[in-house]
Formats: sequence, structure tokens, C-alpha cells
Amino acid sequence: MLAYAPRAQRRRLNPPALVLIVAAHAAALVAVMSARMNVPEIPKEPPIFVDSIKLPPEPTPPKPPENTNPAPKPVYSTPQPLVPLPPLPGPVVEPLPQPQPGPAVGIGTGPVPIPVPAPIVRKGPRFAISPDAVRPPYPDAMRAAEKEAVLRLKLSIDERGRVVAVEPVGKAEPAFLAAARRHILRAWRYSPAMEGDRAIASTTVITLEFRLDS
Repeated sequence: MLAYAPRAQRRRLNPPALVLIVAAHAAALVAVMSARMNVPEIPKEPPIFVDSIKLPPEPTPPKPPENTNPAPKPVYSTPQPLVPLPPLPGPVVEPLPQPQPGPAVGIGTGPVPIPVPAPIVRKGPRFAISPDAVRPPYPDAMRAAEKEAVLRLKLSIDERGRVVAVEPVGKAEPAFLAAARRHILRAWRYSPAMEGDRAIASTTVITLEFRLDS
């Protein structure tokens, strides 16, 4: 069985209310338009153009501190030539030769010994005058002044045993040196130095005293 419900009646708007609604909407629209027109326009800034960007220069590295106290340069001295000392008077004896081994005893032949040359014997010069001719004359000026002296003299002797040069070793009074040199060159003789069987030139150092009581 079908039932029908009563249909609700629609509410109709009267014309004055409709006019009020339309007027309200128009007022609202005018207010919105006025608000948009009253908003100040924000000025636009001109665009910024960048040609190039210059980077700051790189910092210069600091210079190393100068050494105000340089190391001293080494100073090299010139080597001085060695002066050979004069040989001491008297004979120079060479060491004895070592004994050579004899022939090997046994079966077969042993090693052949190598001959060793005999050493050369050197002898220094020897005084060869009488004691009376040794002492040189005393200088008269030094005797009058009662002066004495001790001289060290280097004598050069040739192959014949003659004194060919007299040089002082250290300080020497000129008067005493002249008297000693004159007498030694004239009167002194030596047996020459020997090297094996051969006479050779040599030198020797002597001490000569001038004493008033002798």
C-alpha cells in the first residue's frame, strides 16, 4: 500500500529582502575595489648588473729573516816547510841484519832464500886536530871588558873534512862570533862523515865557551 507524505512548502522571499541582499553584496564589492585602489604601489628597484668580481690579491709570503750574524769563514793557514834538524855528531849504526833461514832438511827441495843486501853503515864526522889547536883566540876588546860568552855553532863540513861554513844557532856576540868563525875555518879539521865506503858532506852543532879563567 503506497503512502504519500505531504510536500513541504517552499519559503518565498519578498522583494524588499531581495533588494537588501543585492545591495549588501554590491556594497561589499565596492569596498573591496576601493581597498585595492587605495593600496600604495611598491616602487620597483632597478635591477643590479654585475660586470665582474675582482678577487683580492693573494698575500705576499713574508721574506725569511736575514742572518745578521753569519757563520765565520774558516781561515786556513799556509803550511810552513819543515826544516830538517842537523844530524847529531858521532857514528850512525844501522840495525843488524836478520839471520836468513838455512836450507830445508827433508824430502824434496825447500824455498830458495832471497838475498838481502847488507845495510849501509853511516858514520858522522870526527874531530881530527890536536887539543892545542881547538881554542880560538880571545877577542881583546871582550877580554878588556871582562865579558864571557857561550856560543852554539852549526858547522858545515865537506867530503875532505874541511869546515866550509860556520853559522850561529841563536844569539851570539858579534866579536866572539867573528873570532870563532875565523879560527874554525882556518884551523879545524874533521875526519869526514862516511856512508859505507864513501865520504860525504855533513853538518854538526858544537858548543864553544869563552871563559876568562881558562
